[in-house]
Amino acid sequence: MAAALGEMAVIAHKFITSPQTSSSSFCNVIKLGTFCRTVVWPCLPPLMMYQYIRAKDEDMYATEVLYFKSGSKDSKAFYDTSRLNGSGHWRLQQDMETIRAAVNAE
Repeated sequence: MAAALGEMAVIAHKFITSPQTSSSSFCNVIKLGTFCRTVVWPCLPPLMMYQYIRAKDEDMYATEVLYFKSGSKDSKAFYDTSRLNGSGHWRLQQDMETIRAAVNAE
């Protein structure tokens, strides 16, 4: 069992270090790392922010459509801006009310 684990460790080490066997492949590893550091990593934070904003916007749009189609005049029933940290969303309000009712049941 220990010999098999040792062999697996040796194979994993060879797999990781094999691109560095010749000088040309070692240079390719350096080029790939430089490319990732200068092109890929700087692009990730803006893409992540874009995805977050789109998801947030889609959620708010769905809330606005629901409010419009309901015919209600009370916008606080769908999104209450006076609540803390985004807990004003209608679904969160409903879930919190359900939990509150279950906890305070007598």
